[in-house]
Amino acid sequence: MLKQFAAAASLVALLAGAAQAEPVKVGMITTLSGGGAGLGIDARDGFMLAVKQAGNKDLEVIVEDDQRKPDVAVQLADKMIQSDKVDVLTGIIWSNLAMAVVPSVTAQGKFYLSPNAGPSALAGKGCNPNYFSVAYQNDNLHEAAGAYAKEAGFKKTFILAPNYPAGKDSLTGFKRYYGGELAGEIYTKLGQTDYAAELAQIRSSGVDSVFFFLPGGMGISFLKQYADSGIDLPVVGPAFSFDQGILQAVGDAALGVKNTSQWSKDIDNDANKAFVDSFKAEYGRLPSLYAAQGFDTANLLLSAMAKADVTDADAFRAALEAADFPSVRGKFSFGPNHHPIQDIYVREVIKEGDVYTNKIVGTALTDHGDAYSDECKM
Repeated sequence: MLKQFAAAASLVALLAGAAQAEPVKVGMITTLSGGGAGLGIDARDGFMLAVKQAGNKDLEVIVEDDQRKPDVAVQLADKMIQSDKVDVLTGIIWSNLAMAVVPSVTAQGKFYLSPNAGPSALAGKGCNPNYFSVAYQNDNLHEAAGAYAKEAGFKKTFILAPNYPAGKDSLTGFKRYYGGELAGEIYTKLGQTDYAAELAQIRSSGVDSVFFFLPGGMGISFLKQYADSGIDLPVVGPAFSFDQGILQAVGDAALGVKNTSQWSKDIDNDANKAFVDSFKAEYGRLPSLYAAQGFDTANLLLSAMAKADVTDADAFRAALEAADFPSVRGKFSFGPNHHPIQDIYVREVIKEGDVYTNKIVGTALTDHGDAYSDECKM
């Protein structure tokens, strides 16, 4: 169902110099139903919180549910561009959907700002001047997990991820920085919920640790089954498998697990403290990584609107490239392929009162870019 959001006042400090001839229309296509709905809802809520706080009359957002189906996402993108006349698109969570939508969007001369998916194919040879990954390149958090596993002294790790673009990027990234022996490497079915066969392989493989990337409901199922399996080995993963929504469903089984993220609610800067407090006040829950990425994506867009009209593509692109906004991550910039350069942290799952959450315990990678920027020619 179509939903429209429009803000009501002007953001004086940020938008005083803007010269928008017409309101900027944003098409947000994200996952709002099915197994991955929590991720899309968080990204949407973070984005819309920033829009509300800006109070910008010149920004209109149209939100649609992609149902986690590439064909639906492509149809929605075409409708938004051709019928709704949007200027910018955003919102996609899943990399297989991004691979279907982003090339079509940029081919039609529109800007795409990714609040989550960052497939390697769009970071290297498939990069585009109008495509910006605001969250990360898919390999990044897994590279940090590999670096942590190496530092922790793990010598024989079992790794698994879903069989789709982000899953393949994840294991590639982990292996790039891990360097140790692999006891096993498995690609599971996207959306899988029964991991009995995989757990049997882990148990018999002689491993000393496990790395997995299973976002959303997949991660919940795996962690619960892992805890019940009797396997007592250290687990490492990216933030997607230990994010705020997932932790409440998993419970004690996740306590103590180390995971990697470019954002955490305890990053010590003014923008992040204000974001966490305002998100809790607005929605009654702690923000997730996806919410933080949605919030930053909206503020990047608002910062560009303050400097240039979206109809002047070159000027607007330059304004986006400047990334002149207070990121909740702190230090943030774009590399030459429009993917982030940022710090990536090691977090530990803890319990604060009745709430499961994460705290930063170290930094895995500093000022980290991605492995594909040299392949990008634009």
